[in-house]
Amino acid sequence: MVSLHSISSNEYNPYYQPYINAVKTNDLFEAFDLSYTDTLVLLENCSTKQLNYQYEINKWTIKEIIQHIIDAERILCYRALRFSRNDSSNLPGYDENWFVEYSNAKEREIPDLLSEFHSVRSASISLFKSFTHEMLERTGIANESEMSVRAAGLIIVGHNWHHLKIVKERYLI
Repeated sequence: MVSLHSISSNEYNPYYQPYINAVKTNDLFEAFDLSYTDTLVLLENCSTKQLNYQYEINKWTIKEIIQHIIDAERILCYRALRFSRNDSSNLPGYDENWFVEYSNAKEREIPDLLSEFHSVRSASISLFKSFTHEMLERTGIANESEMSVRAAGLIIVGHNWHHLKIVKERYLI
């Protein structure tokens, strides 16, 4: 079990606080599983029309949101890997809007996106299971802000739940 109970606010940028607050459990691996299952349950009954719906001009579709969750998870895992290995480089940020624009998510079928999500989540769990307690507490710098390895894991699942909440509130009405 990777306990998230003792995580400190100095392990992440305050920008990530809403994601941290969205986490529903104290165990990282349970959170990985729950957020994955919640995503599948939410999407299983979505119609093609709903998956391609934009509630406002320049807002993402549900398929683009899923691609964004996948991309962000990959990036956060990369950061966690680098930090766990004591890498002191200042890793760059990324522009999520640019990534979504060039992702081709609108043209993909939902089973394909969910298959990718499954693969990425499985890889994330394997990565975090490989970390020792010491590695989980290591920190690094990304986008000019300090972050611990375990905070990266927490942000992954909180970010996932954050976007599921948006889908429920703005897309599936």
